[in-house]
Amino acid sequence: MSEGQKPQRPDRRALSAAARVYAVQALFQMEAADQSADRVVREFSDWRIGVDYEEGVSPEADEDLFRRIVDATVNWQARIDQMTDRALVAKWPIARIDPVLRALFRAAGAELVGSETPPRVVISEYVAVADAFFPDGRETRFVNAVLDHMARDARPEAFELKPR
Repeated sequence: MSEGQKPQRPDRRALSAAARVYAVQALFQMEAADQSADRVVREFSDWRIGVDYEEGVSPEADEDLFRRIVDATVNWQARIDQMTDRALVAKWPIARIDPVLRALFRAAGAELVGSETPPRVVISEYVAVADAFFPDGRETRFVNAVLDHMARDARPEAFELKPR
């Protein structure tokens, strides 16, 4: 970077993507450590998001989106878990799936239930999050299928064919 040049701030999409990854991590931590949403959100804001470490800097994120996802997940968790259960095969209820996937489904479900983000965008974004956590690809196909079912459950009107 040349003298006088300011470091570039990540674009809005990168900030949103990072917020979604942090939300999945926070939801995982809340469940694994039995911690409150307020405590985990505060910890992420103070110690994880955009923080300088010896190894480098953790990514910046849209902290408002991060908080909205975590808060909506807490507020809508029963509904989100029911949607997820309906999307999973009967012998695999949400309580039996990988805890990272459970956190991911809850975060995505929160956006499907509590935001205006188009369902196809939510699906695409969380498939990308799944790919970051599970790079071998098997889980990403599973996540795509489950989120498609959840989106149709949460917002069926978004999938109706409109007359021309």
